[in-house]
Amino acid sequence: MSKNRLLLLSNSKNPEEDYLRHAEAAIIDFLGKDLKRVLFIPFARVLPSFADFAAPVRASFETMGYALDSVHELSDQLDAVTKAEAIVMGGGNTFHLLHMLYGTGLLNVIRMRVRDGIPYIGWSAGSNVACPTIKTTNDMPILEPQSFDALGLVPFQINPHYTDCHPPALRGETREERIAEFVEVNPGVYVVGLREGSMLRIEGSVVKLLGKGGARVFKKGRTPTDFTAEDSLQFLLSSVSACGTTD
Repeated sequence: MSKNRLLLLSNSKNPEEDYLRHAEAAIIDFLGKDLKRVLFIPFARVLPSFADFAAPVRASFETMGYALDSVHELSDQLDAVTKAEAIVMGGGNTFHLLHMLYGTGLLNVIRMRVRDGIPYIGWSAGSNVACPTIKTTNDMPILEPQSFDALGLVPFQINPHYTDCHPPALRGETREERIAEFVEVNPGVYVVGLREGSMLRIEGSVVKLLGKGGARVFKKGRTPTDFTAEDSLQFLLSSVSACGTTD
């Protein structure tokens, strides 16, 4: 039975709110009161610096009662992941994040630690890399990672910041059209279009949708379907992954 414990957010900040404020209650409930420190992975951020990125995240977690170490500040990053009580993966550019995870050798170590049961929190790019691949990211490929294969902590794909918005003057594809292309060439794979303010909590074999934004789920041969926090998404955990395997 899977020991995975994940909290996967679409976004880090809602309009007119402080950083992670919309997810504060969910994070505290997820991490619990006994856990004291989290390890932050800032590698998705290109500009500004990792330090500038870590500062507001650290402030938010300290407000919630957790100390935060950022892996970029530590001399032995592999040891830090090995000893971490929880992993927090921030958003930014998914290609840069995955490139850095491969380059530092942290990808496999993080995967093993989470599969052993330590909590994992991600948002945006941090949610993307929890999936089998990063093929459903919204980001520009500013560099080429070693592979598109990611952590594979869930057997489905996530598209963060999912929106139906399509300005009349825009002649490009809608988000739904782009995801339809993915599922067409990846039959059997579910894609969760995670709307702003929403998140998925996975506890072993149980998955729950949290937040007010809801989600739209895509799969080849099926009409895209909207889900709310009251609906079951258990079918996602028995789906075929984008790597062709089941969890």
